[in-house]
Amino acid sequence: MRADRRLLVGKIVGLFGIQGWVKLESYTEPRLRIFTYQPWLVTSAGHEVEVAGASGHEQGKTVVGSLPGFDDRDAAAALVGAEIRIWRSVLPKPKRGELYWVDLEGLDVVTVEGVTLGQVSHLFATGANDVMVVRDGIRERMIPFVREQFVREVDLDSNRITVDWDPEF
Repeated sequence: MRADRRLLVGKIVGLFGIQGWVKLESYTEPRLRIFTYQPWLVTSAGHEVEVAGASGHEQGKTVVGSLPGFDDRDAAAALVGAEIRIWRSVLPKPKRGELYWVDLEGLDVVTVEGVTLGQVSHLFATGANDVMVVRDGIRERMIPFVREQFVREVDLDSNRITVDWDPEF
């Protein structure tokens, strides 16, 4: 795990009211959890500002927030389109047997026979299970992230995931 890694957790998508509140698209689950991860690194047009103390709530079907230092509509307007990132180190330590997807990204993936398949690009959820996208520069494989059946071992210290997977598939 790289504690200095920045993680994308949301985006500022619009304005709400006249007192500097903004509409947010939160990528956290549940979506209000975005406010528990602070400080935010708000990035727009190559410029980044660290914001601590953001607060907010659900407003109908959207999430709205207030960011200290952006106290009027004009100041908040400059934030529309900005991405919200956090430091990886602010996430709580995962419980035993749990992993953050972000900690798997970039890990080498090898078969139980020792054949290198590539590195984890990203993961995504399906209705049945999560799927790990593994790329080697030539091929892209989608491997179900099902422990014991396909994913045999995740070794964060060695930066490696061992899978029971046919390299030709």
